[in-house]
Amino acid sequence: MRQELKSLPKTLADDVARNLVMVARLLDGEPEEAYQYSRVALRLASRVAAVREAAGFASYMTQRYSEALTEFRAARRMTGRADLWPVMADCERGLGRPERALAMAGEPEVNQLDKAGQVEMRLVAAGARADMEQFDAAVVTLQSPELASSAVHPWTARLRYAYAEALIAADRAEEAREWFAKAAEADTDAATNASERLAEIDGLEFVDALDPELVEDTEQGEAPAAKSGAGVPDEREIFEDEEDVEEYYDEDDLEIDEDFDGEAPERATGKSDRDADADQR
Repeated sequence: MRQELKSLPKTLADDVARNLVMVARLLDGEPEEAYQYSRVALRLASRVAAVREAAGFASYMTQRYSEALTEFRAARRMTGRADLWPVMADCERGLGRPERALAMAGEPEVNQLDKAGQVEMRLVAAGARADMEQFDAAVVTLQSPELASSAVHPWTARLRYAYAEALIAADRAEEAREWFAKAAEADTDAATNASERLAEIDGLEFVDALDPELVEDTEQGEAPAAKSGAGVPDEREIFEDEEDVEEYYDEDDLEIDEDFDGEAPERATGKSDRDADADQR
């Protein structure tokens, strides 16, 4: 990309580079902002293939498939490379044209792709079959040496996950569970939600223990138990001997009043001072 930008005046090249850096930083987390930066770069240097490609991915991530396809086609014309072929086919799917995506899967450009690109093309073709509700055909499309291999590559988890999804759509849930498990095993970067799908099939539910709402609910649920007085002797409990009494009362409570004359104090009527005042009124 830096090499391509050398064709521009230095000041302009620096401005374009800054915008492309922001596209790369924001593309996954804030795709809409990335798209805005890509439009600035495109306005400054529309004849640079790297700019057209970056604009294409920003449009693709924000589901502007028509714009994305236009930019990818332009970048491909400028470079002659075929590596954008799978994402171009996926844009056709996004535009509601799965038949065109399937046609692209059979074009000679696929043979120019590396292994990762060919796997990507297979994923797109299977997705197009699913779009057309040809679920059994989608399963067959994904069956390949790459799927059967026990080796783990950057695309392995996604391939296994897509196969499990295709099996679910084809009403083959038992087999799907096995492949969701295999996808989760290969998904060390959490590129898919295979673990969640596996738990969903098994009837389990993930709970975020750090969720503030969950913590609040837990505290509220524990409140009655804290107020129940569990483990504290009832005031009406009969103590069997002196040791029981000493365990329950403080030492100060056991002191004897030397001035006690043997007469019990007058029993309270049970009315508070506020009640007595009310009676007088």
